[in-house]
Amino acid sequence: MSLSIGIVGLPNVGKSTLFKTITKKQVDSANYPFCTIDPNVGVVKVPDERLNKLAQISNPEQVIHTTIEFIDIAGLVSGAHKGEGLGNKFLANIRECDAICEVIRSFKDEKVIHVNGKIDPKNDQETIDMELILADLSTVSKRLEKSEKEAKSNNKDIIFQVKVLQRIKNHLEIGKAARELELSDKEAIFIKELHLLSLKPIIYVLNVDDNYQDDIIIKSGQNEEILKINVKIEEEIALLDENEQKEYLESLNIKQSGLDKLIKTAYKTLDLDTFFTTGPKETRAWTIKSGDRAPQAAGVIHTDFEKNFIRVEVVRWEQLVNAGSELKAKELGQIRTEGKDYIVEDGDVCHFLVNK
Repeated sequence: MSLSIGIVGLPNVGKSTLFKTITKKQVDSANYPFCTIDPNVGVVKVPDERLNKLAQISNPEQVIHTTIEFIDIAGLVSGAHKGEGLGNKFLANIRECDAICEVIRSFKDEKVIHVNGKIDPKNDQETIDMELILADLSTVSKRLEKSEKEAKSNNKDIIFQVKVLQRIKNHLEIGKAARELELSDKEAIFIKELHLLSLKPIIYVLNVDDNYQDDIIIKSGQNEEILKINVKIEEEIALLDENEQKEYLESLNIKQSGLDKLIKTAYKTLDLDTFFTTGPKETRAWTIKSGDRAPQAAGVIHTDFEKNFIRVEVVRWEQLVNAGSELKAKELGQIRTEGKDYIVEDGDVCHFLVNK
């Protein structure tokens, strides 16, 4: 299961620096608007200590983490939906993303210009949120115009689409994100094909500095997360090796890096879980939707595994680590056999049995 997150924000809010930090991929983050002309794409492994501990038990030939793709686009400005700045060209690059990470500037630095001339996190947030909504309004209006012409044939499916599109258009026109509109299952399936930006789950990253005080208010809706991250410090951390990073974080009394926070928040926002497979060839992490049953989890490994599923042997990762080996875990009765109705849980170590 591949995951992707689009990073958006006004120019000079720390988007590209955040991207460079979490992907350790050098990008142009010069101090002027629109320096990111083409979208930057980076794939990072998802850090997971459980995977490393399981690998110590199995001593595999390779350890494979799950990954997340981050896409950093040019800074948006008011009017981007109609072509201001670099406009819709770059919004199109994140329409396929699973979620959006919106970076909002809270830090003060006279050397780094603000496109609007002042630091105002709430206003910046409203500007970007509205640009995403207006871009969606353009998409929906064009599709509605086309569907209304096709509806003259009295096709029931097209008539249904017109009603849904009109409902969403009315919702967007009053400045509300598509994700705030309650949709039936049938409506949601149809709307998904439009790849609306304001329908995607959103994570807000408030880029703070050392002088940050917890009195900056930005809005968040239901299931929307706000992360406060000092991107400058994260950039310093990223330059260190793994052991030095841990020591540096401890010296700053930071429990986890911004990357870890962002990834864990993304998993929570997208309602995802991780299960593991382990053996002499590889120890590997796999991503599934929370609530997926055993055959669906098997299908993530190989599509044929889902239809040919027989049963799954399951043990909790911590039980396997504490036991020290699969054989010992079996002796302790910690490995159990489950059928097709078993819901795979985050942290399960699975061995699937399938028909060949």
